[in-house]
Amino acid sequence: MKTTSAKGSETGPRSRHLPRRLLQLYIGLAAYGISMGLMVRAGLGLEPWSVLNQGISEHTGVTIGTVTIIGGALILLLWIPLRQRVGLGTVSNVIVLGLVMDATIALVPAYSSWAVRIPMLALAVTLNGAATGLYISARFGPGPRDGLMTGLHLRTGRPIRLVRTCIEVTVLVVGFLLGGSVGVGTVVYALAIGPMAQFFLRIFAIKGLEEERSRVVAVQSAPERTPGASEEQSAAREAVTGCGS
Repeated sequence: MKTTSAKGSETGPRSRHLPRRLLQLYIGLAAYGISMGLMVRAGLGLEPWSVLNQGISEHTGVTIGTVTIIGGALILLLWIPLRQRVGLGTVSNVIVLGLVMDATIALVPAYSSWAVRIPMLALAVTLNGAATGLYISARFGPGPRDGLMTGLHLRTGRPIRLVRTCIEVTVLVVGFLLGGSVGVGTVVYALAIGPMAQFFLRIFAIKGLEEERSRVVAVQSAPERTPGASEEQSAAREAVTGCGS
């Protein structure tokens, strides 16, 4: 009877789907950068990290995309004590988002008409959800800010919802105090991005890769789970290790 090792089942589907995974990764990151640039041009409020980056940009004279790149690189330094693993998607996230964001802002003019700004905001949030589904489904590693969230969750044992909320509220408040744009777009993004990301994660899931991950997790979870660890902690570990970083 032919058997397949956990290692073999892990590398096979990943290698077989590599072209599609790479395509999804970079299309997703580019689309994410475009969505961030469109939110800036809509002028109706940004998501928390962009509020912070815009505030820093206003005080330094550096473009918001450059601040995004520098900020992502600095956040990666926090991964060292948190023992997070850097993947291709992590490094690409740091570089691509800021470059595409600046390019979008340079190419798309600012509009004063609500008839343009409101649809632009809706497009930006929808595109952001689709981009999230694309690049996360590629499983090349979490972005710097997501890795910070899951790393803090795993090291502190605090619920991941609490960790994320604390990080984003802190970032939002600091960004607002620095002059970043907070408005209806911030609220719309906060309410819509979760359901949209979940929807697009199902749409862009790679058949076979998801099944492979489930088998690997089933094999590894028993010996790797820390006694007394919560289901949420185990899920976070699986989310990080399942990204292919």
